[in-house]
Amino acid sequence: MAARETPASGRELKFRALMAELRRGILDGTWPPGSKLPTERALATETGLSVTTVRRAYEDLVALGLVERRQGAGTFAAHRPERDRADRRIVGVLVPDTTFYYPRVLQGIEKELAAAGARLVLACSHYDPAEEDAAVERLLSAGVHGLLLVPSLHTATDPGRRAEELLALPVPAVLVERRLAAHGPGDPTEHVCTDHEGGAYDAVRHLRALGHERLGLVARTDAPTTAPIESGFARALADLGLPAPAYERDVMARWDPDRADLALAALRASGVTAALCFGDREAALMLGAARRAGLRVPEDLALISYDNEFADVAETPLTAVSPPKYQLGRLAAQILLRRLAEGDAAPLHQVQLRPRLVVRASCGGRAREAQKSKQ
Repeated sequence: MAARETPASGRELKFRALMAELRRGILDGTWPPGSKLPTERALATETGLSVTTVRRAYEDLVALGLVERRQGAGTFAAHRPERDRADRRIVGVLVPDTTFYYPRVLQGIEKELAAAGARLVLACSHYDPAEEDAAVERLLSAGVHGLLLVPSLHTATDPGRRAEELLALPVPAVLVERRLAAHGPGDPTEHVCTDHEGGAYDAVRHLRALGHERLGLVARTDAPTTAPIESGFARALADLGLPAPAYERDVMARWDPDRADLALAALRASGVTAALCFGDREAALMLGAARRAGLRVPEDLALISYDNEFADVAETPLTAVSPPKYQLGRLAAQILLRRLAEGDAAPLHQVQLRPRLVVRASCGGRAREAQKSKQ
């Protein structure tokens, strides 16, 4: 994934702000259908923008069917079908992927927005910073009142600067599963995140309660979740007085059956009896490696997966750390709607939700814990 180098220009940001303001004014009835909008020159004088920028904005609004030009008369808000003139909030949502992890987050967002009578406009960045910028611009041009964003902070050359760009957008933005963790109390973003550090901590604590002392961590290294998982894992070992762990790390693309076999051999050589695997795919690969090596799970090697996307359908159902994705989406939407309703009067929300541990067969949990996971 390419690192961010060049942010949008100041001129482009001003154009986006003008487009968003004009579209909101048309949709919320500030300029009712048939009403005349300011002339290009008058609007340029009012906003301090160039006539060229204003003309470009009007031309884009014409293309969107929101305004119409009348020769010799001016620019007018277009008449639209009644169903398109509903006085409701429009929320733009940007996610990096719609096939893994984020579908449940989106369900939570959709549930909350629908209950509030708001409409969702979805965009996907595919983990591409350039596409992320283009998607944000499209959402702003669509006249959204606020944004729920999963930005590429972990691949940005300067995450703090990227966050400043997002905070400077002309509409409020709440970050989802992203924050400036390294900034500590200097993080100015409004965000809702999973406490991945706490999730890893709870996994280690569970394994220790089952009698395991020599633990390993199997992880993919090219994800924003990796750092807090490793931090929580290390903190739990230190707090519980456990010996130094064995680590098997690699980028996601390199995790295949051969890599899993190598990881298993290294863990066993280090005396590991239990491992936390990030994520479900890597845990499933480790299950296969254990089977090929003639090891029993959980008798010879206990495993806990991190993500719980498909852990329950593994050959041996995997105990898993389960981020609260649906609840996270709902809470993020609630916070943004409150920000839109109250403006600066609303407190800045910086929320972390702790995952739960779903106990299944792969770590040999007690029967009563296994029963809880079925509820």
